[in-house]
Amino acid sequence: MSQKTYPFEEHRLDINKVDQDALYVMEKLRANGYTAYLVGGSVRDLLLNRKPKDFDISTSAEPEQIKQLFRNCILIGRRFRLAHIRFGKKILEVSTFRSGDTEKDELIIRDNKWGSSEEDVLRRDFTINGLFYDPASQEIIDYVGGYPDLQKKILRTIGQPFIRFRQDPVRMLRLLKFQARFGFDVDPAARVALLECRQEIVKSSPARIQEELLRMLESGASEPFFRLLAEHGFIHLMMPAFGEFMESPQSEDVFSYLKEVDTNFHDPSRYPLQRPVLLSCLVYPLMEKRIETRYIDRERIPHLGEISKEANDQINEVFLPFFHLSRRMKGSLISILTSQYRLTPIEKKKGRRIRIPNDPEFSESLKFFEVRCALEPALQSTWEEWTQALKAPETVRPRRRRRRRRKSDSPNDAAP
Repeated sequence: MSQKTYPFEEHRLDINKVDQDALYVMEKLRANGYTAYLVGGSVRDLLLNRKPKDFDISTSAEPEQIKQLFRNCILIGRRFRLAHIRFGKKILEVSTFRSGDTEKDELIIRDNKWGSSEEDVLRRDFTINGLFYDPASQEIIDYVGGYPDLQKKILRTIGQPFIRFRQDPVRMLRLLKFQARFGFDVDPAARVALLECRQEIVKSSPARIQEELLRMLESGASEPFFRLLAEHGFIHLMMPAFGEFMESPQSEDVFSYLKEVDTNFHDPSRYPLQRPVLLSCLVYPLMEKRIETRYIDRERIPHLGEISKEANDQINEVFLPFFHLSRRMKGSLISILTSQYRLTPIEKKKGRRIRIPNDPEFSESLKFFEVRCALEPALQSTWEEWTQALKAPETVRPRRRRRRRRKSDSPNDAAP
């Protein structure tokens, strides 16, 4: 497809909404003889009147040339070499125009062959992500028909969908992600290829897929996204035990948690939910069923140590063998799940005194408990009591036991 440009009078993208540091980076690259455009999701979101999460830049400058221009630049990646330019906590990602065989039906392993802007676009996933914005002329540059697809609200792959999904199976998850976020229609050819190629997803890097899932939990569209994953069979492929649970009537509990997070806990300024809290929305309904089957139905009350072990086993069943949570994230998730049975014990005792545990994750446990309260308003008073106790300096906290010194440990008994 030939290049088509859309002037400001047609697209009305306000340059003042573009990150000022991104404009500075592009201007400096141009001043040194390189081509530089805003690219991908930021262009798409600005045209949809949404606030972009990131402002990515694509340029004719090679990574080492970018690093020479910006002292605040580091180069990352082997499979896909990138420049990260830091402005305080903010990172701008700058990639070099690439080329490659877009018709080769093989998994992409390395992708560091430089090319032109048109070649670079042809390697991208969907037409709506293949738009360039040139701040110098304020024009949208379109090689793949992305601008009309954006107006028609259509998700279409760049190139043959069967080939593109086999080259990078994560694109299938990204298709469902954009469908969940924007409510766009999927091109019929891409929909057929999605079902035919879904088995390819297990060939992808688990770390990349895990990051996509975590980002969607943070996106405000996690409930429709996980519904689409379940409907298209991806959950069964990546998380068989979780997929089996999602076929039961209790799967609606998971969707209820996700919907609550999407609607009432999505504002980062008010509810900065950490990833272990978000993952609890997936695992806790399974944990409830596990405790009920293994203990309550057998008229046995588990102690917190047993619940902690069950939480560890439940997490392994959900995520292994495909995904591997970091030790820190898994530890936080175990703590959050276990604490729910401290906050709402199975066996309720009258006059029970609130004791805040020496657990650095307990505040996160309360945040997940707040999500539970939104679905079960009867728990609200319990949440308020624990929250007030956590804030109060006089709250009784269990003391750590000191190890008694044995006689043999005495300094007087040390060997001469």
